[in-house]
Amino acid sequence: MDMSQMRDIFSPHFNEINENVYLSNELAMVRGHRLMFNLLLQQTPPFVINDHRLGIITHGEGSVNFNLVDHHLQSGTIIYLGPGTIITPNQFSDDIELRGIGLFSDFPMPFSPGKFPAAFNGQVRDFQIAVSSEDIQTTLNLLDLLWHFVHQPNYHRPTVTALVAALMHHYDYLFHLHYYHLASVRSHEQTIFDRFIQLVNLHCREQHQIAYYADRMCLTERYLGTIIKQTSGETAKEWIDRALITHAKVLLRHSDKTVVEISEELCFPNPSFFSKYFKRLTNFTPLKFKNSKNK
Repeated sequence: MDMSQMRDIFSPHFNEINENVYLSNELAMVRGHRLMFNLLLQQTPPFVINDHRLGIITHGEGSVNFNLVDHHLQSGTIIYLGPGTIITPNQFSDDIELRGIGLFSDFPMPFSPGKFPAAFNGQVRDFQIAVSSEDIQTTLNLLDLLWHFVHQPNYHRPTVTALVAALMHHYDYLFHLHYYHLASVRSHEQTIFDRFIQLVNLHCREQHQIAYYADRMCLTERYLGTIIKQTSGETAKEWIDRALITHAKVLLRHSDKTVVEISEELCFPNPSFFSKYFKRLTNFTPLKFKNSKNK
């Protein structure tokens, strides 16, 4: 869901939400509004984003799947979604309010390649963290400053870029604070599962077999398979299949690519194999799914 798609979704309703939405070719900002969530829920999931988005839930709660994993979000949760994140929204409470920013491809990012804070270097697709009241206020202060500056006529881009850098450093700090603590209390098995899911999200388009992930993690296939099954109740192959099917659904629903092109992009040996695989796991042929309104 890029800038042009967001514009297409919001523009017919802009008179109702213009006080809560800012949208340019470089960035978007939102300041809560139930209608925005209703409009997003009306889109046919799953969908993918290809930019950086940082936000915070300030009221209410919601249920969303990010990159295969279900999350319950509530007030006081900061959210980061990176390029390639696949989203399936489920439901939001009536009082849901989100403040945040999306940085499109034209935005002059404040960091050169290889110099991004670690949380944004591409290895982490998404994170959600419940933070303290002080950190909530810091986040809101930075977002309010950004909102103020982007609404100035011919706003000063270096100032906005510097504020985005400050916001990203703040999120990076909270990310490491949270995950250092998590690493100290999580079991070895849960750590293995988390790493496996991270690798699957990054590489499932090209790598369909558990052997690749076991090799990357320096584990045997049997041991990795046992840990994944014990930790999640599902097999490693089921997680790989779920990721691959999700990518296929996104491409079928939200791109103009043919089944042949999608089969090649997802590294299937031929379109016939891809079609049989997709139908076995979804009960739809790829073409029927592309033309249907069912999830």
